Order: sequence, then C-alpha cells, then structure tokens
Amino acid sequence: MRLLNSRSALAVVLAAAALGGCATGRTGNVLPPASFVGGSDAVGENYLIGASDELSIYVWRNPELSTRIAVRPDGRITTPLISDMVAVGKTPAQLADDIRQVLNRYIQDPIVSVMVERPNGTFSQQIRIVGATARPAALPYRANMTLLDAMIAVGGLNEFAAGDRARLVRTDRETGNQRQYDLRIASLLRRGDVSANVRLEPGDVIIIPESMF
Repeated sequence: MRLLNSRSALAVVLAAAALGGCATGRTGNVLPPASFVGGSDAVGENYLIGASDELSIYVWRNPELSTRIAVRPDGRITTPLISDMVAVGKTPAQLADDIRQVLNRYIQDPIVSVMVERPNGTFSQQIRIVGATARPAALPYRANMTLLDAMIAVGGLNEFAAGDRARLVRTDRETGNQRQYDLRIASLLRRGDVSANVRLEPGDVIIIPESMF
C-alpha cells in the first residue's frame, strides 16, 4: 500500500470536485449494489503488472529456471536465461508468453506460468481513496473488489467524515470521460446497509469530504 501525501490527496479532491461543481452536492448517479463481497485476493485475468509487483515464474520440469522476483522500478525483470525483459503493462499471461518465446531458444516447448503474488498495479489499476479516511491510500485492485473491501483496507472513516456524501470518480477507458457516483459509506460501515456496498473497478477514485458541522 502506498500512502498519498496530503498535497497529492488535496489535488485529487479539488480536481474531482471541479468536475461536478460543489463538492458537497449529490450527483444523482448511483451504482447498483454489489451482489457479493469478493472472497479471493487473486488478481483478475486482465490485471496489468506494475512496478514492485512480486511475481512467481514457474517453468514446468525446469526448477532451475523457476523463480520468485520483484519487478524493478524500471519495469523490467531479470531471470535465469532472460535479461531485462519488460514486465510492466503486461498481463501475467502475456508475460508468460514472452518468457516462453525466449526460453524456446534453450529448451524444447517450455511451459511457463506467471502468478502475481503481491500486486501493486499500475496507476490506472489502483483504487485511490482520499479525504476524510483513517489512511488515504492507493490500493492495488483485486478481482471482485468492493467498496467495503477498500474501506477496510484504509481503516474506515475518520471522526470528521461525511461518509454519505462521498463520491466515486470513474473514468471510461474507451472515451476517457469521467463520471461521478454517489456513495453512502457511513450507511455501509456504521449502519450495516449492504445496499450501499458497490463493486469497484480499476482506476476508481473515492473522495470522502469532511462534515460541515
């Protein structure tokens, strides 16, 4: 988990607030309740590997080529027989294919699998939570992640939070347009209203204002 500094958090809050005018108003846009709370920590099949992700690379019947390694800050990895391969921005399956192509030069028909053990994700796949929460943070997106999962990860709301006036900012990946949705975090956490739990998507930004009173 990477904490956002106060200036970065404030910048995100102000930018998102400008999209919809008054930060304390309601948008009228509501997301459907999540049908279930994801019970798996596994990353989704479309997960894009990010810097500092920890990977397990397994080459069947070749334990000397199998390894557990962290992606370097420059986005590359070095493994036995492979030097400086780009990993950032690829799915685990794509990286496995690239490794397999290189190993084809040394062994016949290698079978390679890549698993993300500790994801951090690219910025576009993180869930960022700013404002009146216990620990503003950028979280790696996990498969089936919900609002409840994210709020547990950051320690919930702080004592000044107006949780039922929170916003979610979501960017359409095809058009680049942003849209805001109303969240009822206080109802979810303090009153157990399961209808307030919604599914999150990679790149979502959750903005929690402070109470005016």
